[in-house]
Amino acid sequence: MLRREIPADAGAGRVVVIAGNRVAPAPGSGHHGEVPLQPWQRWDETMQPLCYWDDEPVALAFASEPKDGWLNGREWLAVLSSRWFSLLSTALQVGAWLQNHRFCGRCGAQTSRLSAEFAMHCDACGHRNYPRISPCIITLVTSGENMLLGRSPRFRPGQYSTLAGFIEPGESAEEAVYREVYEEVGVHIHRLRYYRSQAWPFPHSLMMGFFAEATTRRIRIDEDEISDAAWFSPRRLPGLPAPYSIARELIEAHLAQCRQ
Repeated sequence: MLRREIPADAGAGRVVVIAGNRVAPAPGSGHHGEVPLQPWQRWDETMQPLCYWDDEPVALAFASEPKDGWLNGREWLAVLSSRWFSLLSTALQVGAWLQNHRFCGRCGAQTSRLSAEFAMHCDACGHRNYPRISPCIITLVTSGENMLLGRSPRFRPGQYSTLAGFIEPGESAEEAVYREVYEEVGVHIHRLRYYRSQAWPFPHSLMMGFFAEATTRRIRIDEDEISDAAWFSPRRLPGLPAPYSIARELIEAHLAQCRQ
């Protein structure tokens, strides 16, 4: 399992190799049994020490271009067991941060990487940048057994999911739930119940999951963000989100309660 400690002076261990949002499989692994972690004889200064995995030090390595067979983050999460989620999420989020913050956002000078923590430091003005985390809410709205699910234009045909959105500056997570649900589907809610959170590395979100009960059922969709929304019963479901997502967990938790 993952231990969140940056390896100091390890010099060697295992690596996750990425190019953009694609991650390399370990050499020699089978087409359906590959893992994104490979042994490495000696780390170099271009690599980012990342964590410990099963007590072995792990670094992040960068390639200029992905090769055939490299999977993106969503594809990896679809084929790996849930125990890999924390490692892959950490690697993707730290990788995106490093690639996007090579220059200071305050003065534009080139930044340098610190070894003791995930931080990019600007020697010119002293500004220090840490990995960005964007808090979001994701909510399953119910009315009795029925679930209110929405469809993004980006989804595969027939897929619906729970409602989600970013938390605005100065806003609490609970306030964001009320606002996002009303903005997206025009439904009023009450009885919010927190479920759990999930790091979402696409590219740097932290999803905070909630259940909420609807006090109104009439739907008025915001066509800028979603293309459709509807009430679904447990006996007539659309295509659902991926099993590794907290959206799917919220739905499955509600379905399990309905079966009791």
